[in-house]
Amino acid sequence: QVQLVESGGGLVQPGGSLRLSCAASGRTARRYTMGWFRQAPGKEREFVAAFSWSGASTYYADSVKGRFTISRDNAKNTVYLQMNSLKPEDTAVYYCAADSVLRPIKTRREAYDYWGQGTQVTVSS
Repeated sequence: QVQLVESGGGLVQPGGSLRLSCAASGRTARRYTMGWFRQAPGKEREFVAAFSWSGASTYYADSVKGRFTISRDNAKNTVYLQMNSLKPEDTAVYYCAADSVLRPIKTRREAYDYWGQGTQVTVSS
């Protein structure tokens, strides 16, 4: 069983930065693809970014490419999402997720079998 706990959300002005963290329990989590999703009010949960289980690749949604960076520290069993140049449309609850199947990165939420509780990010002046 894997547990994921997000932190680092908050209120930031447009153009600002935040770094989200996702701490994973369980040694096997190191071998999982780790992803970030977000859900704005009234909208479906959408893919943001992922870091493959092999550590060889990352993938980003077009809406965040060039602004967000996903990274992982296997020694700490933690995944990060560095968010720069934030926009009001980035406002959402951000969720960390893990895909336990050893396969290429998937962007569908159904591919991820472990989820954190979410952390709120609000971008507003």
